[in-house]
Amino acid sequence: MARQPETVRSIAQNRKARHEFEILEELECGMVLKGSEVKSLRGGRASIQEAYGMVKGGELFLLGMHIPEYPQAGPMNHPPVRERKLLAGRRDLDRWSKAAREKGVTIVPLEVAFRGHLVKVAMALVRGKKLHDKRETEKRRDAERDMRQAFGRRR
Repeated sequence: MARQPETVRSIAQNRKARHEFEILEELECGMVLKGSEVKSLRGGRASIQEAYGMVKGGELFLLGMHIPEYPQAGPMNHPPVRERKLLAGRRDLDRWSKAAREKGVTIVPLEVAFRGHLVKVAMALVRGKKLHDKRETEKRRDAERDMRQAFGRRR
């Protein structure tokens, strides 16, 4: 029997992260959530702009992510901003824990998405960019866009 292709539906993206930081490594993690959080995410509402990751006690946590309350949950609702545990492999956690202790290296979320029925978070190990690095990235992006436009006109 053929397997159905897995559907991926993005919920929230951290577009600023790719501009503000140099991405050293990426990792996709599962997330431990409460029922009302999943219901709220299915509505496509979440914010990871202020969020960051932290390794403590040998486990990876996501702090600062905002998932609004689910109106129909009533008194069983979740707090909108809380510490959420991320699920990743031991080797990855050990490597990231060691790297995050370096000066200037941090862990940030890039995207939250549904993969099938599971909520996944794309986390990244990043280092802050200097102003001249941002300008260089912008120049390179402009040059690539100009080349694509010039190539498109020749056809």
